Amino acid sequence: MKLQPDQFNVPFISAYEPGWIEVNGHKYTGSLVISSVSGCSPWSVGQFETLNAECFHELMQFKPELIVFGSGRTLRFPKPLWLAGLMQRGIGVESMDTPAACRTYNILASEGRRVLVALLPLEDATPSIFQISSHKM
Repeated sequence: MKLQPDQFNVPFISAYEPGWIEVNGHKYTGSLVISSVSGCSPWSVGQFETLNAECFHELMQFKPELIVFGSGRTLRFPKPLWLAGLMQRGIGVESMDTPAACRTYNILASEGRRVLVALLPLEDATPSIFQISSHKM
């Protein structure tokens, strides 16, 4: 499946593999936050087990309308208490595994949405590059 963003001025996730995520041709390692408005920055989370309310609170600075949370290789949900501050400000949060979060972010960002994706890295012993093509279908 080939994907083409409707808007070309947003950060676009083009590939990922255990250990890195590629955004607009640049590889990033570790946990990552990508804003459709302000670009990429590291996220202060090492792994799912170290998450807490503060980790999600720091995402408010980007002022998104929606946060897509990529929980790593498998789908895991953050505790509702950790998301309370976001919900009180009307910021929606969707949880999914990191591959699904990458694809969902690309779709929403290309539609012009104020979306933020907060990604935990894939941890897997078997590397297998997943590439998202940016060529027209």
